[in-house]
This record gives sequence, structure tokens and C-alpha cells, in this order.
Amino acid sequence: MNNNDTIFALSSGRGKSGVAVIRISGNDLEKFAKKIIGRTPVPRHAYFTNLRDDNGEIIDQCVVIYFVAPHSFTGTDIIEIQCHGAPAVINKIFEFLRGHNMRGATPGEFSRRAFYNNKMDLSDVDGLVALLDAQTDKQRAAALRSMMGGDSAVYENWRDQMLEISAYAAAMTDYDADDLPPNIADKILGRMKTLYTAVSGALGNYKVSRAIMCGINITIVGETNVGKSSLFNRIVGSARAIVSDIPGTTRDVVSAQMDIDGYMVNLSDTAGLRATVDFVERIGIERTNTEIANADIVLHIVNIGDSITPITKDEILVINKSDTIDSHDILGAIYVSAKTGAGLPELMHEIRNRIAEITNNGESAVMINARTYDLLVTARDELFAALNDFNGDYDILSEHVRYAADAIGKILGTIGTAEILDKTFSQLCLGK
Repeated sequence: MNNNDTIFALSSGRGKSGVAVIRISGNDLEKFAKKIIGRTPVPRHAYFTNLRDDNGEIIDQCVVIYFVAPHSFTGTDIIEIQCHGAPAVINKIFEFLRGHNMRGATPGEFSRRAFYNNKMDLSDVDGLVALLDAQTDKQRAAALRSMMGGDSAVYENWRDQMLEISAYAAAMTDYDADDLPPNIADKILGRMKTLYTAVSGALGNYKVSRAIMCGINITIVGETNVGKSSLFNRIVGSARAIVSDIPGTTRDVVSAQMDIDGYMVNLSDTAGLRATVDFVERIGIERTNTEIANADIVLHIVNIGDSITPITKDEILVINKSDTIDSHDILGAIYVSAKTGAGLPELMHEIRNRIAEITNNGESAVMINARTYDLLVTARDELFAALNDFNGDYDILSEHVRYAADAIGKILGTIGTAEILDKTFSQLCLGK
């Protein structure tokens, strides 16, 4: 991959649309911008122009904007062409650009250039990836904060402190006590404890980040014919699951995604729990148990008169077919009728309460994904080792804290490997 190449990509979505956006990134693009605009461009000004090919034929009527380095997304010169979104128009412009020694960008190549030109760090890129995948308002807000440097500021602060502590600790063996700040040993250990608490706290909120970015898993479980599929359809608002009086109708997991108060919710209807010799149904029950293990919230559905054995400690007990009974006296249970919708507002209110508890109302120091989680664990463990194993040897303490700083540096991309970079940028689409 040559960072000096001039590259282009469709930044808007594929398919028929009113307007499409094509980005070009390279060095010294002013001459090409002047060619297609027909005059010397003023950076960041929009020009309405007839875009012509090299034979003078009009390709399309476009709006063209020229961004001069380093004041652009990538830190290089950028030309943005806003054309009509017909596939034929886009393909013709691509053909024109290839004729001028430009090539199609690989996924994430624009962001990779921004990274190498210090316009973004890897934490910002993680936020951009999450923002492009965002489907709910909470996902949008968390990803945007990360993309705009909110997480980077936290990580940079932690890393700066770690490097400073490591340097002071190393100096403890090289300088006389009179040449060092007063009470430096106590200050070093105190700051390390504060950092350890901060990193551990961020890891403790991993469930919050996962719930916001990946969705909250809600699983409907219970024995056969208690109305799980009917309740699933009622919550979703459409007939997604098959409803039948025949026991064992649901043999696989039926899922739907919902937006509840800005949070992504993955709702699953599962096979009824019962002893069975049916091979296919047994597979469904095994999948039910897997869903229970991965669930953030379990809706345990029973009929009145059924024996009630808790499935998980955090389940919501739901008694269905409330329209057929008079007494609602089981403490802690929510009575609903999947048939009429009675009790559904109360059930949704309790689900919202559980979501608020799980997500801590959206509060999290940093957005954590699988990549950053492992690195934060390394940083936390190194800080723990520095504190727990300390026997007066400041050289060893310094090394542990430096390793912790290196882990944070890998989150930011300050210290990186080709594998980390490739995996991060490959998640992005063309034109980003």
C-alpha cells in the first residue's frame, strides 16, 4: 500500500440515490481540482460545475469542493465530488479518475492516512467504526464521543502518568534522596493506586460498553405452550414467531432487534424447556440454554399454577394468560396477557429499569471493544503486579508500569503492530 498514491472511493452508499459523494485523496491535487472546476479553486468553497471527461463530453453536473492539506480528513489534499447517485454516473467518474493515474482505495485507507498524518489515533478510529455501525441514539452518542477524542484524552492522561511514574521509579536507584522531590516514594505508590483503580473501573464498565455498542440480550424462556412466541410477537409488534397449540413448535431461536429508549435490544424467542426424545427439538433446547447463558435479561414465562423454579438470579418472572385468572398475588411477578396485551406496559417498564441498571444510564469512562479490553487487562495486571509484588526494588516497579504504559500506547496506536493496524482499519468501509 503506497501512501503517496492518489486514491478515490465512493463515500456514500451504493445503489440508486439522489446524490453520491466521491472522495479523492492525494498530494498536490490543486491542478486536478482546477481542471475539473474550470478555475483556480479556493479551498473549502463549493463549485457547481459540468464535470467533463478528457474528450470534453459532460459526465454529470456536480458540486466540487477542494480541501488543501493539512486541513482535511486525511491530512492530504482532498477533492470531494458530489454527483448524481446513478450507478452509470459513478462508474463513468471512476473511469475518468483511473485515466488520471488514480486508483480505488482499499477499505479504511482514508482513515489509515488520517492516522499516519496524526489526524486520528486508533481510539478515534475505533469510535469511527462504531459510529458507522450505530443504529440507536445511545450507540451514536457513545461512538461520537470516542471518535471526537473523548476516549483518547482519558488514555493519554493515563499513559502520561504511567510514563512519569516509571521515570521517577527508575530514578530512585540513580539519584540521592536529596535530589528527588519530597516523599516521592509515597507519591509514586499513591498515584499508581489511583491509576489501578481508574483502569479497573473502566474494565468493570465493559458490560456497559458491550451493552451499548452490541446490544442488550433479552431472552424469553419457559416450558412449552406458556405463550413465549405470542409474547415475543406482542413485544416486537409483528408476527415474527410461529404460534401454535402444538407443544414444541419453536425449535430454533427466533430473534429481532429493537430500539428501547435509544438502546439496541436483541430479543430472542427460544424453544420450550422440557424433556424430549425428538432430536431436532433437543438441539433447539440446547440453543435455548446457550441463549440463557448469554442473556443480560431473561423473561421467564409461566402459566398460573405451574411450578416456578428460577432459571437465573436476574430473571423477570412473567405470568402469562392473566386474562383467564382473577388473582394476581405472586410477589415480584408481572402478570400479562400475550393475547390482549394486558400487563405489557408494566413489563416494558420493568425491562427499561433493568436496562438502566445494566447500562448505568450510559455512563462509562471509555468505550471498550474486544481489542481495547485485552490491552486494558494487560495494563491493569501490570499495575497490580507493580503494587502487589513491590519489595523496595524500584527498577522492577518501573518496568511493570512501563509495560502498562505500552499497553495503553497500543490502544492509541502510539505503539502498534501491523496486525493491530490492519485489523482496525479493515473494519471501515470504502471512502473512510
